[in-house]
Amino acid sequence: MKKAKNYNKLLEELSHDSGDPWMVFKIMGEFVEGFDAMKNIGPCVSIFGSARTKPSNPHYKMGVNVAQELGKRGYSIITGGGPGAMQAGNEGAQKIGTKSIGLNIVLPSEQDPNPYQDLELHFKYFFTRKVCFAKYALAYVVLPGGFGTMDEFFEALTLIQTGKMRNFPIVLMGKSYWGGLIRWIKKSMVEEGTISRGDLDLFYMTDDPVEAAEVIQRALEEGSHARPEWKLQIARARRQASRLNAANRIEQRRLTKKSSKKKTTKKKKRD
Repeated sequence: MKKAKNYNKLLEELSHDSGDPWMVFKIMGEFVEGFDAMKNIGPCVSIFGSARTKPSNPHYKMGVNVAQELGKRGYSIITGGGPGAMQAGNEGAQKIGTKSIGLNIVLPSEQDPNPYQDLELHFKYFFTRKVCFAKYALAYVVLPGGFGTMDEFFEALTLIQTGKMRNFPIVLMGKSYWGGLIRWIKKSMVEEGTISRGDLDLFYMTDDPVEAAEVIQRALEEGSHARPEWKLQIARARRQASRLNAANRIEQRRLTKKSSKKKTTKKKKRD
């Protein structure tokens, strides 16, 4: 009797497979809808991060700021369309006036569309959504996040490592958050030989939204990924700019002081 029940259960499960060919059309429909909606959006950067990041969290402000910096440089912003870090990216895009796109996923929890989307798309299948993230982005910014964020990060690294995507900068933001993972990659993966040391150069890490945007812009202009050695060059350039600005401010104060003395002297003569 027990065997018969198991057999009937197996037949019932197998009968569900008859719908698989029709699923192809549903998947195709999502691709067609996504491709059609995004075909003319122009240069974009996809921003990833946790749906659970609160607006009071410094990482939220980081997301808003990096979206604004990218928007200043002419890039539209793509996010997963949900709350948290995704909302931060869309909010920053709208604040600066660049196009804000949300690729929402239908989930039983966590995924409520945020109100900062100019273009709002909805996907049933993760993989169709992921194709749109990569297809229409020139770069990725990865804010602190969970399994989904890490999935997007590592998949992009795999595509770059295997030559499926080229000249695609990836910037990790949140050094204290990602630091442990990067140390583990260096200690375990590199030392075990499961990846090469050069693979560590496939991404760039910073806490500075301006630096993140500058690195992405430079990588795209030079046709390369974001190179770690640029960090020293950017720091050096900023120190030089700071010294120049300091010299200019000192000179401006000197001239203002000199002008003020002349006015005081003239006033005394008149009196």
